[in-house]
Amino acid sequence: MSKLAIIGGSGITRLNGLEILRREVVHTPYGEPSAPLTHGIFHGHELIFLPRHGAAHTIPPHRVNYRANLWALKQIGIENVVGVAAVGSVNRVMAPGTIVIPDQIIDYTYDRDHTYFDDNLTHVTHIDFTSPYCEALRQALLASAASANIDVGAGGTYGATQGPRLETSREIDRMEQDGCDLVGMTGMPEASLARELEICYACCAVVANWAAGRSDGPITMSKIEEHLTEGMKKVYKILSKLFISI
Repeated sequence: MSKLAIIGGSGITRLNGLEILRREVVHTPYGEPSAPLTHGIFHGHELIFLPRHGAAHTIPPHRVNYRANLWALKQIGIENVVGVAAVGSVNRVMAPGTIVIPDQIIDYTYDRDHTYFDDNLTHVTHIDFTSPYCEALRQALLASAASANIDVGAGGTYGATQGPRLETSREIDRMEQDGCDLVGMTGMPEASLARELEICYACCAVVANWAAGRSDGPITMSKIEEHLTEGMKKVYKILSKLFISI
């Protein structure tokens, strides 16, 4: 099986059930990754785990060193990466606690280091980003969910916002008009950087809350944490079956 890494977002700073073998500090030309790479055994298979926001969840989404994270994984030979992400739901069909495997992205972020192709170039490089996620890995995640008897959203558009603040209700209205189903803060440039490095990348999105203006009352961290706990149980079951599907 190709080497697999899991990048964990909010709610998954460590991978439950992972038998840790060692932690590896990897230095990159782009600075330091969010944390040392954790090598371990998960349900009988070797994988790498990296907490996107740091081991203590202290790095906000606009400060994550996405280039260093992906470069470090590529440097040690990783070929497949699943990015687990907490998101809000713009689409009323995708209720909190739902797992979605998106197939498209709209990028609203700005002022992030979003490419490796910007300095000391011998030629200009453009990547095909028509389909931003690796379809083979998406299908593997969907097959794993089916094997675990977990219903998931089999597609959808992830709208990546800058953060760290949550969005206004009018911003969410605009995103809905643009075709977004989900809203999160870490989907880009993680996906495009993986494509530049020719890493097979897919997102496993956990709906943690209704997006702004999609429910009565304010968005509270207590409700987000409640839904993340519920959703992460499903994520662990899906990941436990993933090795069969890849």
